[in-house]
Amino acid sequence: MTSTLADQVTPIAEALLGPDLPIRIEFWDGSATGPQGVPHLIVRSPRALRRLFWHPGELGLAQAYVTGEIDVEGDLADGLRRVWKRARERDSARPGVADLLALASRSFGKPLPPPDSQARLRGRLHTFGRDREAIAHHYDLSNEFYGLVLDPRMAYSCAYFADPEQSLEQAQVAKLDLVCRKLGLRPGDRLLDVGCGWGSLSIHAAQVYGARVSGITLSAQQAAFVRDRVRSLGLTDLVTVHLMDYRELEGEPYDAVASLEMGEHVGQANYLTYGETLCRMVVPGGRVLVQQMSRGAEHPGGGAFIEAYIAPDMHMRPVGETVALLEKAGLEVRDVHALREHYVWTVKAWYETFEKRWDEVVALVGEEMARVWRLYLVGGGLAFEEGRMGVDQILAVRPTPGAMSSMPPIRDF
Repeated sequence: MTSTLADQVTPIAEALLGPDLPIRIEFWDGSATGPQGVPHLIVRSPRALRRLFWHPGELGLAQAYVTGEIDVEGDLADGLRRVWKRARERDSARPGVADLLALASRSFGKPLPPPDSQARLRGRLHTFGRDREAIAHHYDLSNEFYGLVLDPRMAYSCAYFADPEQSLEQAQVAKLDLVCRKLGLRPGDRLLDVGCGWGSLSIHAAQVYGARVSGITLSAQQAAFVRDRVRSLGLTDLVTVHLMDYRELEGEPYDAVASLEMGEHVGQANYLTYGETLCRMVVPGGRVLVQQMSRGAEHPGGGAFIEAYIAPDMHMRPVGETVALLEKAGLEVRDVHALREHYVWTVKAWYETFEKRWDEVVALVGEEMARVWRLYLVGGGLAFEEGRMGVDQILAVRPTPGAMSSMPPIRDF
């Protein structure tokens, strides 16, 4: 009797995920394994099995999903939640990688080249040129694409919700206000926005608080967008944007410095340099606010999918390690504000908009890249929901020679 694909694959799947599979797996030959009433993983091609067995874990799954070689019927988030939970529970019981590779080579063929959407960076880690490539891979996808997904201010960082039912636009304005209040901005203050993105903070600080803002970014498309928006709003006397690396900053220090979700991109080896730059670029007594994602010690870096498809070379660490590095750089940390649940709600809002505009997204960037972003938003939301990732606002000051912090005696934020 000829064995089906389900017959061949079930023992391997059970070795990885346990005898009671958390999802149902259906194959192109019509065979299936696993229970009903759960998300179904549809394996459409033998190419999917080659990817999954040569790259067991999230990278192989991602490669097969973005190419359409596998699909999911049912709730994608629920399917991922079930698989990751079981994989973590059975980590010590998995077969050896060498055994899987031997099986893959014997049964399914040699490794496939990575999909076109996977990053291919050149040069040594965190050189100027490679960092520009890494930023371009993610942020230069197109301003039009991000305009489909983000709020009208194009804020691409965690929002601040008064409650989960608040609109994303309201929550992003609340986040921008929170940052400006923490920095103590007053009319005429000079603010440096390191990694300014599409200018949401720079423009808000100028419009609402009267600050004079210099933003920097490595993304040519972001810089062009901010300049156009600043001109259209009549803010050219208050906001300037420079296409430059943070390591190129020089000149007189600013009254305040902000850096929202940019520190993840500088790398572990360069983080102290980044912190020293923030310290050097603010006046003694001036405040620095860093909003940054974190991961627990058992989940270092950015993860295989994120680093291959979304933010190459990014590095995240436990928040305590980041605080220690900023202090080593010369800053005095005054406040750490955890916003993890707020990122769950932020990503949920992005994802709902993304799915509503799916056809527009596919027309703009193609189906493979659209599938990359679907997986990114669903997987990212789960990482924050399950506590595998966090995000924090770290408020610090550059001490004066007399150790005066200029902080108010009572928090007003």
